[in-house]
Amino acid sequence: MESYLTPGLIISLIIVAIGVFIIAKGLVIVRQSEVMVIERLGSFNRVLESGVNIIIPFVERPRPITMIRYMRMGEEYHPMTSDETRIDRRETVMDFPGQPVVTTDNVTVKINGALYYQIIDPRRAVYEVANMSQAVEVLAKTTLRSVVGKMELDKLFESRAEVNNAIQAEMEEAASKWGVKLTRVEVQDINMPEEVEDAMRLQMAAERKRRATVTEAEGEKTAAIAKAQGQRESAILNAEGDKESSILRAQGEQESIRLVLSAMGDSEENKQTVIGYLLGQSYIKILPTMAQEGERVFVPYESSALLGSMGMFRELAGSPEDVVRQSLQKDGLRGGLVGGAGNV
Repeated sequence: MESYLTPGLIISLIIVAIGVFIIAKGLVIVRQSEVMVIERLGSFNRVLESGVNIIIPFVERPRPITMIRYMRMGEEYHPMTSDETRIDRRETVMDFPGQPVVTTDNVTVKINGALYYQIIDPRRAVYEVANMSQAVEVLAKTTLRSVVGKMELDKLFESRAEVNNAIQAEMEEAASKWGVKLTRVEVQDINMPEEVEDAMRLQMAAERKRRATVTEAEGEKTAAIAKAQGQRESAILNAEGDKESSILRAQGEQESIRLVLSAMGDSEENKQTVIGYLLGQSYIKILPTMAQEGERVFVPYESSALLGSMGMFRELAGSPEDVVRQSLQKDGLRGGLVGGAGNV
């Protein structure tokens, strides 16, 4: 029985197998958002974009890039280093562990940050720096210490956005040389020593108490001002009322005196009689008040003359009311005394 595996066929099969192997080794499929840096005999040749690509086996090979990623296990972060031939051009986040930083007021805080970056030039990321991800991480940590070290603790809590922008601005120039674009930097957690936290709580409590005291004092001040203004306006209105009442009373008394004088005659003796009567009447009205306010009442020497004038006035004309009434009847008027005549 003759064998079908002739030398020629065997050689052909070997050539086909080698061809299939070469094609399998040389056919490279690059996924979307990924690239590969290809070296030919140890030198940079080209960058493979997404799609189907052909390389020469044993002559061309992809250049790997070292990447460091942190895996969180419990409360600690553990770095994971890997060499990758496919370079991801998507935005990548690096969540590096907390770093101790000393502020300008000598407070040591532990800051945990996150760095978002993107590889825009794969050739530079491979050839310009030995370990791109580690270099970016170290740069982020040193820049963080530099920026935060220029600030006080209170300012650090108040202006996290300013800290993020300052870190990103200082890192951009160095990162651009490595073909890396920093999209943003975020300060996540700021941990302080317990004694500093206790002091800040006491300070915050004292500040709230001070604000409450100031607010209460301002409220009392406003209420006192409003009350004083109300009392002032009330006093003004009362004074205006008393003024108008006094004016009306004086006008009434003046009108009564005028009517009495017109009825009795406008002689000097009659004027003195009327004046004496009015003074005596006023003195008699004020006597009860003087008796209430003091234990003794002093009767002035002129009081007998005043009372005598009142008696003489009554003998002459009966009473001022009668005189006024007689005058009104002579003038043909009706009604009572005009305002204030009854008080004469």
